[in-house]
Amino acid sequence: MSRRKKSIKRPILPDARYDSQTVSKFINAIMYEGKKSTAERIFYGAMDIVENKTSQPGVTIFKQALTNLKPAVEVKSRRVGGATYQVPVEVRPDRRTALAMRWLITFSRGRNEKSMAEKLAAEVIAASKGEGNAVKKKEDTHRMAEANKAFAHYRW
Repeated sequence: MSRRKKSIKRPILPDARYDSQTVSKFINAIMYEGKKSTAERIFYGAMDIVENKTSQPGVTIFKQALTNLKPAVEVKSRRVGGATYQVPVEVRPDRRTALAMRWLITFSRGRNEKSMAEKLAAEVIAASKGEGNAVKKKEDTHRMAEANKAFAHYRW
C-alpha cells in the first residue's frame, strides 16, 4: 500500500466544438510538444472527413469507435515463486478509455494515407465498423487474457 496522498484528478474542460470531455482528452492525447492547436486541427479535420464519408455526425462515429475499442480484460505480469505468470485482470473504466484512445492514435499514425487527419478518419471509420488494426489489438488482448484464464486465481 502506498503511504503517499491520493493524487487529485484535475477536471478537464470540454472542447469548443462538440462540448465533450472525451473529445478534449483525445485531442490532448494526439498532441505533440504542447501544440494543441495543431492537434485540434487534426481531430476536427478528421471529423469533417468522417462526416463526408459516412453522412452521419462525426462525433457519434468517433464515440462508437471508442466503444468498440475498449478492452474488458487484460493481462498483468505477476511473479509467484520464481515464475512469472500473465494473470488476466479486469480493466478499470478510466484505463479502458485511455487504452482505446492510445490504440486509435497509434494505429492511425501507422496508416498509409497522406495527412494525419485522413489517417485518423480512416481508422475511426474502420473501428466504428469493428475492423482495423486497433480493433485487432483489442481482440488480441482479449485472446491473451482468455488463454491465461488458468492463472486467474493469482489475481491480487
